[in-house]
Amino acid sequence: MQIIKFKLSKRRFEHSVAVARVAREMAASFGADEEKAYLAGILHDYAKGISGTELLAIARENGLLTDDIEVSVPDLLHAPVGAYLLQKELGITDAEILAAVSKHTLGDYEMSTLDKIIFLADMIEPGRDYPGIERLSCLAGRNLDRAMVYGMDLTIRYCLERGRLIHPKTVRVRNRFLRALSTG
Repeated sequence: MQIIKFKLSKRRFEHSVAVARVAREMAASFGADEEKAYLAGILHDYAKGISGTELLAIARENGLLTDDIEVSVPDLLHAPVGAYLLQKELGITDAEILAAVSKHTLGDYEMSTLDKIIFLADMIEPGRDYPGIERLSCLAGRNLDRAMVYGMDLTIRYCLERGRLIHPKTVRVRNRFLRALSTG
């Protein structure tokens, strides 16, 4: 915990602790490993304080770029770069924790319960305040897949309203969850 406290700004550290607490509660509700959820929550923004230029350099050097959008919006890389640095700098080798950190920004086509918990806990921790958070929190307490779709909807809406680029993976992941819900 001290490493993260040192690495992150005070506000970002408080956010990470809040995400960890929400993730632990969600893990208890959904039968996931509570300690892994807490640790992944604490670690999820490990690379958040790194400049866009440095994120891009690390991603390029280590084959972490997946789309040109990441060159234009390098902050999207803080998740996969964070997972890479957790392994390299802290020696974390737990594949589930690393995957949850790596997937917490854009999601992924295949997501474990822990992956979904970290993605959603990051969006609903008590310090967050935006239109739709109450509904997202409610969904996240009942159905992770429905919450994932709604969370992606909120992200896409946010980007549209602000004229921001939308990573194509966000749309594809949202559609994947939506299809799974309609066939399941």
